Amino acid sequence: MNEIRRIAVLGAGLMGHGIAQVFAAAGHEVTVFDPVTASLATLRERIEANLTELGQDRGAAARVRGTADLAAAVRTADYVVEAALEDLAVKRDLFRQAEAAARPDAILASNTSVIPINDIMSGLAWPERALGTHWWNPPFLIPLVEVIGTERTAPDIIKQTLELHRRAGKTAVHVRRDVPGFIGNRLQHALWREAIALVEQGVCDAETVDTVVKASFGRRLGVLGPLENADLVGTDLTLAIHRTVLPAIDGRPAASPFLEALVSAGRLGMKSGEGFRRWTPEQQAELRRRVFAALRAQPDPA
Repeated sequence: MNEIRRIAVLGAGLMGHGIAQVFAAAGHEVTVFDPVTASLATLRERIEANLTELGQDRGAAARVRGTADLAAAVRTADYVVEAALEDLAVKRDLFRQAEAAARPDAILASNTSVIPINDIMSGLAWPERALGTHWWNPPFLIPLVEVIGTERTAPDIIKQTLELHRRAGKTAVHVRRDVPGFIGNRLQHALWREAIALVEQGVCDAETVDTVVKASFGRRLGVLGPLENADLVGTDLTLAIHRTVLPAIDGRPAASPFLEALVSAGRLGMKSGEGFRRWTPEQQAELRRRVFAALRAQPDPA
């Protein structure tokens, strides 16, 4: 396959416009498909605002164009990445259309957070060129991209995809087995499960959980991964701790009834003003501002 130059992004939403921004800033010509014309109307404006906030060249936005025609978006693309809703049927339909319209040598990638890539790409005529690339939100601030092949993905396609993202400035890693949640979200939601269980069991309230994480091991996670930490303190101490702690940690294979009750009661988090905690519009804006500032200030991992 020739060098990847032209990128097609399927979806102009939160993730899609951010992915398009990263590739455009790396010099690629990017076409973004979205059936919602309102999303396309603000596409460049949102990218320019991000670039301005980051102190980067706003001219990169000129390399991005939007279209409501999926076939036109993918027809000349070297690489197609889907950034649609986390809905298996929607993703499958998008790839069915994209494969029919794209070149036979174009790489097809899904930006899913947790859905196995095998499930999304089942039924494709050329499964060897299909894989997953899990970006993190916001795509232009979080370095990681998890690249997930299936048992049918050609090794060269995985290699090209890793190289494409690394050239765009991302920290691209190869997930060797296609499992739900891949690596990052399995780790993240293992923590969330125990955090919810602590509140559910009355050990502490939600604010205390967040304070403990942010004021302790959360401070070193950016420079010290969990297995680095285990080696640092010693695997013998790690084993001793696990023998005491793991039997007491929540191991339910289903979602917490406490979380189920929150959703049933309409306590959907910031979108409804209350989830585990209450959130005023001012508190939400301040938290987002602090998250953005903190992410900007962090160096890329070594």
